[in-house]
Amino acid sequence: MKKLFILTLFTPFIFSCGDDDGTNEPTTADLTLNISGLADLGSEAQYEGWLIVDGSAVTTGTFTVDGDGNLSETSFTVDEDDLENASKFVLTIEPIPDPSADPADVHILAGDFSGSSASLTIMDEAAIGTGFASVGGSYIIATPTTSATDDDLSGVWFLVPGDMPTASLTNLPDLSNVAGWTYEGWAVIDGTPVSTGTFNTAAGSDASAPFSGTEGAPGFPGEDFINNAPSGLTFPTNLQGATIVVSIEPVPDNSTSPFLLKPLAGDVPTDAAVGTSYNLDNIAASTYPSGTVTR
Repeated sequence: MKKLFILTLFTPFIFSCGDDDGTNEPTTADLTLNISGLADLGSEAQYEGWLIVDGSAVTTGTFTVDGDGNLSETSFTVDEDDLENASKFVLTIEPIPDPSADPADVHILAGDFSGSSASLTIMDEAAIGTGFASVGGSYIIATPTTSATDDDLSGVWFLVPGDMPTASLTNLPDLSNVAGWTYEGWAVIDGTPVSTGTFNTAAGSDASAPFSGTEGAPGFPGEDFINNAPSGLTFPTNLQGATIVVSIEPVPDNSTSPFLLKPLAGDVPTDAAVGTSYNLDNIAASTYPSGTVTR
């Protein structure tokens, strides 16, 4: 797997004047985005484009996306010399308000210019750096954090059962040293997504257990839905017929729903048995945004 390329050396860009036309104003040109599959980020985040010019990042402007995936802006006026000399375009997710003039760590799309355009993908080294095409996985339904016998269908764990359980999410890239992204598990219960916690590797506990019981939990991502049920749900529950999802989430992230990047998902059988492994489908390619930038 290619490692995520993180732009770390950003220096303030000083506009240089274009041809002397007596106005001392820089010459500008238009940059056009044609991107599909981006998500509405709500009122606390927005997208921002960046030209990479001699190793430095130069903003092309910010935009938002509505619920139908439509960009609020698709054409941006930038310095002509910057546009001509740019080697790469990077799209980031930025907070609102944004305290920094530099790109955030969350790089979602990127691509190298070839002539007048660049193809943008999450697989570029300046974005996430992989397509997750080889990722696989499974889960079990069980409630190891409670000793009760009538709630066994109310928990989901990403592990292969046995005397020595092992990680069930295979070929999952390690995000421990990657800024800007993490994994999150979900159970969609009666249409309501409920997080099982965030994690960076397939082996090891996830970051939190707000719903689990008090018994010892396995050292793998997962959650028992026993306590503190969100509004509209009742715990313990029955996960038969629910949907299990593993998503890739931006950091920071305040959404209560899975982000648009979902490598794995699967429906829990309506006759699911406790402690039995059930496979997740790789749906990564169908959830990717992509597009082009033209100069």
